[in-house]
Parts: sequence; C-alpha cells; structure tokens
Amino acid sequence: MVLTRRAFMRLAGGAALALGLGACSTTNPLNTQSTANGNDERLLRSAAPLPALFSQPLVIPPVIKPVRTDQDTDYYAITAKVAQATILPGMQTTIWGYNGIFPGPTFEARRGRKVVVHTRNELPAPIVTHLHGGHTPPESDGYPTDLLLPAAGWQAPSHAPGANHHQPMQGGQITQTERDYVYPHDQRAAMLWYHDHRMDFTAPQVWRGLAGLHIVRDDEEAALPLPRDERELPLLITDRAFAADGSMPYPSSDPTGMQMGVDSTYHNGVLGDVILVNGVPWPFVEVSAARYRLRIVNASNARRYDLQLDPPPPEGSPFTQIGSDGGLLAAPQELKRVYMTPAERFDLIVDFGRYPVGTNVVLTNRLGDGNTTQIMQFRVVRQAKDESAIPATLAQVERLDPAQAVRTRTFDFNQAQVDGQAVYRVNDRLFDQQFIAADPALGDTEIWTLRSTTHHPIHLHLVNFQVLARAGGLEPEDAGWKDTVRLTPRNDVQIITRFTGYRGKYVFHCHNLEHEDMAMMANFTVR
Repeated sequence: MVLTRRAFMRLAGGAALALGLGACSTTNPLNTQSTANGNDERLLRSAAPLPALFSQPLVIPPVIKPVRTDQDTDYYAITAKVAQATILPGMQTTIWGYNGIFPGPTFEARRGRKVVVHTRNELPAPIVTHLHGGHTPPESDGYPTDLLLPAAGWQAPSHAPGANHHQPMQGGQITQTERDYVYPHDQRAAMLWYHDHRMDFTAPQVWRGLAGLHIVRDDEEAALPLPRDERELPLLITDRAFAADGSMPYPSSDPTGMQMGVDSTYHNGVLGDVILVNGVPWPFVEVSAARYRLRIVNASNARRYDLQLDPPPPEGSPFTQIGSDGGLLAAPQELKRVYMTPAERFDLIVDFGRYPVGTNVVLTNRLGDGNTTQIMQFRVVRQAKDESAIPATLAQVERLDPAQAVRTRTFDFNQAQVDGQAVYRVNDRLFDQQFIAADPALGDTEIWTLRSTTHHPIHLHLVNFQVLARAGGLEPEDAGWKDTVRLTPRNDVQIITRFTGYRGKYVFHCHNLEHEDMAMMANFTVR
C-alpha cells in the first residue's frame, strides 16, 4: 500500500511562527543521549508518543507540474512557507516546506531540457536553494550568501561571532520575495535533490523540512528494462526527534533562532531517534513478488546508515547497485550492505520475487541504536508478472585518466579548539567568502587528495568526480560518478574531476550540516 501525499497529510500554510519554531529554547524539550553506534554525535530523544514500527503507510511525494512550457523549457512555481503536517499520528508538527510539504514536491526533468523554478519565500527567514548534484550556472547554484529574503521583510540581526568563530556574512546576490533558479540539465540521468543552503543556517532550516527530490531522466536510461512506475520507489531518509507537543526542536545555540550555531553538545552533528522515510516514521509498503528499484537519498543532517535487509534473500546478494550520485554505473554490482553518509544517493534493485508471498522484509540500519536500527518494512503481498531485468551493461561511463590531470591539490578537513569551542576547518581555515582555495580553468582535470581525522561527507558543487584511491582500498560505495564522498578517520581519499560547463565561484564543504554551518567550507573558482 502506498498513499499519495494529499491522502496522508493535512497541511495548512501561512501560520505565524517564531524563527526558532518555539523549539530552540534554552530548556531543551528533548532528552540528550550519547550514541555508540558508529555515529559519534549526540542523540535527541523524543518526548512525544511515537507510533509502532511499520504501522504507517509509505507516502510518495507528489510530482510537481509545470505552470507552462515552451519549446525547450519547463517553468515551475514553488513557495517556501510555514505549514502544519501530520507526521506523528494524531499530532500536528509545524514545518518549513517547499509548497508547504515535507519532503517538498518531486521534480521530474529531462536531460537537455531547461527547468526554471520561480521561487517565493513566505518564511520568516532568508533561504537559499541548492540543487544538489546539479550541473548548474553559478547564479542558480545556491551559493550560501545568495539570499532570497522573505516576502514580509526581514531585518538582518546584529551579529557577534558565533560558536563557529567566524563573522556571519550577508553579502551576495540578495533578492527580495521571489527569484528564478535556472537549471539547464546538461547532465546524465540521475536522482538529485534540492535543499536549503543558507549560510550558517543550513542545518536548522533543512531539519525543519526544506528538502525534496529532483529526478533527471534521459533516453539511455529509458531504454533499459529496469523496474519502473509503481515499482520505482524514491526514498528520502531522514532522522528527527519530537517534543511532547509534536514539534521538531532543533538545538540552536540561540533560543531566538537569530544567531548562528548549534548548541555545543551537538557540534559533531544532530541525530534524532525517529527514522522518517519520505516524512513518514518507520513506514511499511506493500510490494509484489518482483524486482523494485529503490532510489535512496540520505537527507539526514549528520546520521550515517549501514543498510541491510532482514531477512536477507534465500540466495544471492540483497542489493544490486545500478547507480550512484551521478547516475547509472557502467555495470551493476552486487552488495550485501550499503553504507550511506549524508547527501549520498544509491540506486538499488531489490528482487522481492526471491521471497515467498507473506514475507515481511525490513530495511535495517546497522549503525543505529534501539528503534533507529529499523528504517522501513516491505510486505510481499502478491505474485506478479515481472518483465524487468538488470542488463550486464547499464551505461557508457567515461573513466577519467589520471595522466590527463593538470595539477593535484590536498585538502585537510580538521577540527580544532578555539577559546574552548570546537571549530571545523578546511586546510586550517574557516570559511571566508573572499578566499579562493582552488582556481581550475574551464576544462581542467584535477586530482584532489582529501584528508580527515574524523568522519566527514565531502560534497563538491558543480561537478561530479570519480574516486581513484582510498587508504586501505576502494569501497563498493565509491563506484561511479559521485558528488559526495565519505571520509573516515586517517584514511585519505583521492578523487579526480573535470571542471566543465560554467565559469564562476562555487563551494565544496562537509555535508554534515552542523559542520557546514560551523564553517567547514571553501570556495573554488572556475576561470
């Protein structure tokens, strides 16, 4: 059983709301607990009554329709606004949502066909929308200080440096109320996602709901006999925690929500004790005994997942990976488990035809504790004809040649203590809007070595890359074109990329959103 968003959620937009959603008080309405599961962050414990596992049906976010089209462009209108959502049964949760829903509506796009998204901001704070994985001109990429100010007006606060020890920056391409984001889609078919990217406030604003899916399709993918239609399931996985009144508190360092920074307890990332899939806690979905395509994005602020199936199929690997962040792999690969850091996407085939009808199959998380070890349940309820297949060759994938690299660079992602506070830096520097850490020429191929003493998912804007090497050997999750790569303690990763498409200034950063807000970000300029 799969419900539409309209059938499942009762939404109401336009309610007045304080910046902190009434949830960033100095007396946290949630309980705090350490984790011991490979996620070395702090856990928020819910005070609200939570539903039983696998008691709520999966919801598929609605596909947004264009307001008009012409020969080469589809035009959309979307509004970021405050709304009420039924996430926990019988309770209302205030969210910030694109078109007032969480996740936001899904965009379905075609390679080479331009999309223009006219975006209106009816929230009480600025936003910046980033199409994550998009090959996008700099003016539409969502540079973190290119603010879209609220329709009702907004007065920038008078800041002192926050816990991340850098001065907040409000400079950039500032617009009021509305603006257009233009996406040419000169890129391979892939599942992208969009989310808020406001400087210093990405973590709380994504936590409140500002995220959604954006799928690009092309003829190469369409020609393959892969599962499609109702057997293609987009799954946006997040974690949250809920106060007794159903709200989703974020532990900001400032109870008003106006000052940047997370409470120092959570400097290494905020984790919730409720796993949501498409905004539904621990959902179930009824499936046929057939192959399904699971298109998964880890949209959590900081939580990492190690996905497995319980029970595993009687024979063979549980997952067949066919795609990564940047689209289809050259050939499928069999996986026993899938390790996902924030922002990574995995395109997987699961064959439920290998299970008897009546079997309940659970997608589990080996990095969880308690109920966060469970994600969702698939109920095999019927026999069905299955004409899908997994071809031995999926796509033509160019392998970048290291011999063609014109230069190499090294970036260290490190933590330090300044005045007793944790700070997160790139090459010992906090983010500086004026400092350019790399300046490749258009068309250059470069090799970057990424280093860390702890866990960081590193994301590059504009370009996809390929993972060349990892200390201890490549992981299965390194396959294909990537835009986000997992760093682990004292384990260097080497990537190769070609800077194509557009000149201009972009960023690369840690996609642990708390680290990003604490200035673990740097600029590169394509000249």
